[in-house]
Amino acid sequence: GLENRPAASDVDEVVQLAGGYLLPGFIDLHVHGGGGHNFDDGVAAIETGLAVHRRHGTTRSMVSLITNPIAQLIPAIEAAAQACDRDPRILGIHLEGPFLNHSRRGAHDPDSLLIPDLAVMDALLAAGRGHVRVVTLAPELPGGPELIAHLCAAGVHVAVGHSDADYDTAMAAFEAGADLVTHAFNGMRPLHHRDPSIIGAAMDSGVVLEAINDGVHLHPGTVRLLESIGHGRIALITDAMGATCAGDGQYTLGAFDVQVTDGVARLVEGGSIAGSTLTMDTAVRRAVEQVGMPLLDAVNAASQVPATYLGLDDRYGAIVPGRVADMLVTDMAFAVRAVMIAGQWDESRRP
Repeated sequence: GLENRPAASDVDEVVQLAGGYLLPGFIDLHVHGGGGHNFDDGVAAIETGLAVHRRHGTTRSMVSLITNPIAQLIPAIEAAAQACDRDPRILGIHLEGPFLNHSRRGAHDPDSLLIPDLAVMDALLAAGRGHVRVVTLAPELPGGPELIAHLCAAGVHVAVGHSDADYDTAMAAFEAGADLVTHAFNGMRPLHHRDPSIIGAAMDSGVVLEAINDGVHLHPGTVRLLESIGHGRIALITDAMGATCAGDGQYTLGAFDVQVTDGVARLVEGGSIAGSTLTMDTAVRRAVEQVGMPLLDAVNAASQVPATYLGLDDRYGAIVPGRVADMLVTDMAFAVRAVMIAGQWDESRRP
C-alpha cells in the first residue's frame, strides 16, 4: 500500500518495469568462452568472454576448461585462478577432463585424455589454488572411485560426464559423493530400458542435472523428460564456446578446428557437436516457450538451482532481502534490458 512506500529520500533510482520482468541474475555452471575467446587462453580471454555473457544475463559463472595436455592445462588453470582472484563474479573453475572416457569424448582431444591419477589431480588442484570447484570425470575408468573419494575429501564437487558408465556404476559414483551430471544425455551412454545408465541413476540419487537447452543438444521433449525426473534439480547451462555472440565461421576448441554454421558448432573433422553458442537468456526463453516449463521453474533452473548446488544460495539465486543484488530487467520475451551486479548496473546494460 501507499503507506509502505519508501520515502523519496530513501530511493536512489526508479526503474519502470512495465512490459517486462525483474529476475535474479543467471548463474552458468558450465561455460568455456564467448565473444571470440575461449577461456583456456588466459585472463584477458576470460574477461572478454564473460563480458559477453553478462550482457545476456549471466551475473555469476564458473570458468570451464576443456581437456588439454597437462603442460597446457596447468597454466590455463593458473590463469583462471588469477581471473577468480580479480573478479568476484567468477565463482570458481570447472575442469571438464582430462579423466574422461575415449568412447564418449565428444570434442575432447583423445591424445590428452588420462586414466585417473591422484598425483596429476593434485597438481591440477594446486594450480587452481582452491578455485577448482567442479571436476567432470568418467567413474568407470580404472581408479575412478578412488579419484571421486579423493576429490570429495578435498571439498571439490564431482560431476559424471563424458562417460560410458552403466546404471550401477553411476549409482556407485553418486553414492560416493558425485553430485552432478555434466550436460545430461550428451557425451554419455544413452538411456535404455534395460540399462537406464547415468540418467536413471541421477533420477534415483537426486543429483543435479545440467541441460544445454539450445534445441540442438537436446530436443524440447528431452528437456521435459529431464524436468519430470528431476524437478527442481535441473541447472540450465550454456556450455558455450568462443564463437558465442561472435558469428559463424571457423574457430578452435582445445586441439580441434571447429566450424560454426547457423550458430551450431561442430568439429571440422568428424562432425561432433563442439559446445554451443547459447546464452542464458535464450536458454530460459526456450525453457518457457519451447519446453513449456513454468516461468518460475525456468528462472530457478538458471539461478536458484546452480546457486544451491555451489552452496551459495545464501548470497545468490533469488531476489530476497539479505542476498547480493544481482538482478536483470528483461522484456516479456526475456531479452535483457538491464543487468545489475552487486547493486551496480553493468555499463553495457543500463535501464
